[in-house]
Amino acid sequence: MVRMGPDVPLLNEYKQEFFWKRFPQTVLGGPRFKLGYCAPPYVYVNQAVLFLTPWLFGGFGTLLSQLQLLQELHAAVLSGILMCGAAAGVQALALYAARRSGTVERLGASNILVDEEEVEFTHCVSTETVRFIAPGKRFGLNVVLHTVLAGVLCGFGTWYVFLGRLTALYGSIGASLVVFVLSWVTLCIAEYSLIVNTATETATFQAQDTYEITPLTRPLYIFIFIAVDLADRYSDAVPELHLASQVLHVLFLFLPLLWAFGILPPLDALLLWGMEQTLVFGLGGSPMSSNLRLLLMFGVSAGVAVCNYFIPSTLGVVLLSTAMGFLLSLDLSQVGTLCRGSRSAFGDRELLRGGPLLLVAMAEAGVLHHFIGSAQSRSLITGPQAPVSYLLLILFCLCWALREIQGAYVFGGVFLNPLYPKGMSNVHIFKQRNRGLYIAAAIRRVLIYLVFPFAMIAFLAMDKSLQLLHTVSLSVGFTRAFRVGWQSSEDALLQMVVVILVRLAAGNNVLPGWDDLGTGVQLLLVGLLFDRVTQFLAKLKFTLIVLVTSWTEKKQRRQSAGTLLALNASLCPLVLAVVIVSALLSAPLLPLFTLPIFLVGFPRPQRSWPGPVGTACPCPDSVFYQQMSGSLACALRTAFARGSLGSLAPGSHFLGRFQDRMVWIMILERGYGYCTVNIKGLELQETSCHTVEARRVDEVFEAAFERPERLGFTQGFNLHWGNALTPCAALAVRVYSDARNVLSGIIDSHDNLRKLQDDFMKALIWLLLRYCVQKHKGFLWSSEEVSAVGGMKSQSSQLAQTTSNQPPEAVMVESNVSSIRFRQDSSSLTSFGDWSDEDDLFGPQPARRTVALVTAEAQSGHATLQMGASLPGSVEMDSLFENMALSALQPLQPLGLGIGMPAVDKGHNSEVFGERSGSLPHLNFSCPQSEVFNLPKGWRTAPLLPSRLLSLRPLFPEDWFRFTLGRFGPAVQGATSEDMTKALKEDEALKELHIHVALSCLISLGAESAFTSPSYVYRLYCGDVPWTEGLEWLSSSKELYQLTLQAFRFSFKLLFDQASLGPMESPEELFSTLEEYERDWYIGLVTEKGWHDSVLQEKPFLFSLGHDLTMGTYTGRVLTLQEQLVQVGRLNGEGVRGQWANLSWELLYATNDDEERYSIQAHPFMLRNLTVQAADPPLGYPIYSSAPLHFPCL
Repeated sequence: MVRMGPDVPLLNEYKQEFFWKRFPQTVLGGPRFKLGYCAPPYVYVNQAVLFLTPWLFGGFGTLLSQLQLLQELHAAVLSGILMCGAAAGVQALALYAARRSGTVERLGASNILVDEEEVEFTHCVSTETVRFIAPGKRFGLNVVLHTVLAGVLCGFGTWYVFLGRLTALYGSIGASLVVFVLSWVTLCIAEYSLIVNTATETATFQAQDTYEITPLTRPLYIFIFIAVDLADRYSDAVPELHLASQVLHVLFLFLPLLWAFGILPPLDALLLWGMEQTLVFGLGGSPMSSNLRLLLMFGVSAGVAVCNYFIPSTLGVVLLSTAMGFLLSLDLSQVGTLCRGSRSAFGDRELLRGGPLLLVAMAEAGVLHHFIGSAQSRSLITGPQAPVSYLLLILFCLCWALREIQGAYVFGGVFLNPLYPKGMSNVHIFKQRNRGLYIAAAIRRVLIYLVFPFAMIAFLAMDKSLQLLHTVSLSVGFTRAFRVGWQSSEDALLQMVVVILVRLAAGNNVLPGWDDLGTGVQLLLVGLLFDRVTQFLAKLKFTLIVLVTSWTEKKQRRQSAGTLLALNASLCPLVLAVVIVSALLSAPLLPLFTLPIFLVGFPRPQRSWPGPVGTACPCPDSVFYQQMSGSLACALRTAFARGSLGSLAPGSHFLGRFQDRMVWIMILERGYGYCTVNIKGLELQETSCHTVEARRVDEVFEAAFERPERLGFTQGFNLHWGNALTPCAALAVRVYSDARNVLSGIIDSHDNLRKLQDDFMKALIWLLLRYCVQKHKGFLWSSEEVSAVGGMKSQSSQLAQTTSNQPPEAVMVESNVSSIRFRQDSSSLTSFGDWSDEDDLFGPQPARRTVALVTAEAQSGHATLQMGASLPGSVEMDSLFENMALSALQPLQPLGLGIGMPAVDKGHNSEVFGERSGSLPHLNFSCPQSEVFNLPKGWRTAPLLPSRLLSLRPLFPEDWFRFTLGRFGPAVQGATSEDMTKALKEDEALKELHIHVALSCLISLGAESAFTSPSYVYRLYCGDVPWTEGLEWLSSSKELYQLTLQAFRFSFKLLFDQASLGPMESPEELFSTLEEYERDWYIGLVTEKGWHDSVLQEKPFLFSLGHDLTMGTYTGRVLTLQEQLVQVGRLNGEGVRGQWANLSWELLYATNDDEERYSIQAHPFMLRNLTVQAADPPLGYPIYSSAPLHFPCL
């Protein structure tokens, strides 16, 4: 991305025109009065008539009622019937027009990002006119349902705004007339969107409205208003209901504005948000990682509350609440695993640990409630709850202090923690310095999981309000109280401490209203209040950051910055009200275009996105995040248990940084002893915007972790407190460190290149003999088992195939299991490429050919390697991916008659040299053990003249051959005598065999003369072998070709190492080096499947050769697997939600998909570019996203 100035247009000219056509349509509910082209007047007249039709029918019914010709109920029914008939007529016309048009079209989901095409109108009721005004429904069921709802809505709406009813509410005819007229505007808008044409809503949650749910959104809210009015009409005199009806009738007039500004959520978001809020604050649960889990948990939790209401015994209520609160706070994903019979180690430990805890908790609650709960003293100072209350106060202070010292900052990120280890250069030293904090963390962990829950159960079991349990509020309150002590012990302790402090402050005085609520409801209200206050403070900080940086940051200062600041200052109470409302609704605070223009976004679940967790836009770099996700999850498990990352509320966001890698971590669920997270990886190839924000992230972390031993007074403050990122801790994670070197002076050195030929022969001899040893021991090296450089197929790829048919609902993480298990079924490799062009939000995009696709095509489409496609003198170009030459792809065959290519007899079998194997002379080995090192007959059929081989015989290192044979001989035969080894070395037939094969491979690669060109070395390393006399023979045997290619890559790695570290001093050192290459290294290209598999298999070292075309240099890339410190910080969650809400509005409604738009430009304080990247596709583009990872935190 090219960074642009702060005055880049918020919307380009085309999008501005499109927006100002769409927004009036949204305000009015669907009529298109601004088209952008000339249209006949009847198009507008027809839409206006349809828009006012509900008012005509409702006004007719109102008139009959006012003239006392019909009763109110009958007049409302008449209006509804007339509206139902009109709606049926509109749908019939739409269906007729669709059939009359005679075009065959697929009625797919409407694309909200595509502007309407210009329509040619012929007359007022033509097919084109009808289809333009009323497009019709896609499903027959919706035709019937929406038509009936239109009639019902008109009937109830007429009844809702009768003048008699309005006069009774407000006592003024003038006010009633104003409310009557404006209310019918609201009703007409809802009716039009339901039955004629649905407008695109600013509150868009799903990218596609597949089932036509959007037309039901506006009528639903009207029915809610009507329901309150009906309750007021038919209930006894309830002042609260009457007041609510008066307020809602006034609010009814502003519904169009609430719809237009996107404050009211669509139905799906409303349902999920409502269930989540009720589950968390009403039933004591946690937000869930998927919609299905949320639905199931909500149903079960609500069932427990209902059972508590009907159980007659308070003791039964206490026991059931204690048991179900404990069980529902556990990781229920493991219950399904245990039921299916696959009992994991974690599941067994849960049973062993959970059973005794449950029995002890139930015994404690039952005994205390039965013997002490009926005590008469209500005083907290002298009653039975007094000792437990003081204990809870002490535990809260102790736990808070132990948690604060675990992180890099204390007191809300304001001051540096002097106890936190300084310096991050060495992992071992860091762990030693951190040992004291580990002890404090262990004490805190015991308190949280073994002391807090039992202390809170004791407090609740002895509470007097349990005797008044059988009311709805008390049943819900105590159901929540007994559960939240397990679900979120720290938050529950804070809430209980606040209730205790209020009671201690009141003393023996009775607090009217408060004491009547009961302890359960008091805890519920305190928990809700604490959450809303926390959200308010986070939103207020986000607001101040946006306001201040819009002026102080020169690169963010637009021409309108001064005006916007003046407006915000003059409308400060309104801005504060917006922040308060968004906090009360638990809705994101939406900064429009990320400018200081604040709106209330519509409420949505904590996850912010409707789709399943784990969707990403994968690329070749995704494998590095996939590899580190397992080790990172283990490190997070430890950090969560210690409290190093602070309070872990679902919806919290963390950012991890290591070298060029950015890891985005989101908390999805939290329960007793477990946590569920989603790990995302951001792009490695940094754009300019990405680089600016990454540099600021590094500065923030350096200020926290790379600090001096002694801090001065000013150095103890967090100078980056205003940043969205607050450093928390450094975690030890096994990751690949990436080192890249320019090979100038190595690959172009003539001395090095001359030695490359000798090293190649030695590496090839070693690999040939090793091949014979593996074949003798049963490790057959077939072509199916050979990667691009001859490595064995990795276990990770086999594991991926094994688990590919399993649902990626969640991945269970255990403390003592290898981190590879975390990556067994990562859904991040499920790309978003299966969207059709019509469904694509940003229009048709060219398909990206990933490495996996190239490899799959190469393996499935070509049974044999195709060689000789490169013309002599041609220049190899690098592909789109880094370090990937086009030679690594399948070669393009030239058109025409294959000019310049070697002649191939296509009438014969490609195994032409295999036919000669029967005529080869039998080898007479002098040593019986030499048969083990015999090579396949087809490898001796090279079409080369004996004289040519004889001339190259001095290149064969006989001493190295005998030395290697002496080392491999005992490995094959076990305890071999010295005489047997000597006989092997002196077997001339065996030596001649290997000389013939090795020199044939040397000639086939065109390496019979010393290497002089770095470009030729690079082509051979990539497997792009120019045509030679023996190339077809070599390529006909895949095993021999792979051995030869691997030998050349080993020889280049030897060249690289010897140029850096010095020459090999002895054959033993060379032999051990080659063994190390085979055992611990993957030497190849980053575009090969073997590279991908080796990373997932956690090969200790990887090496690749690349070519930088822009600089004209060759580069060596070395990956080293080691334990490194990954710095992790907490992000302002409300800032993230606000930017994601703006992203959703800007792309789904304003369709502002410009890659250079203002809202995606770098912002060092808000980390705007990184936040946009981390959003779920299709709006964001993380290159990796894990399935929900569940792991224990005990």
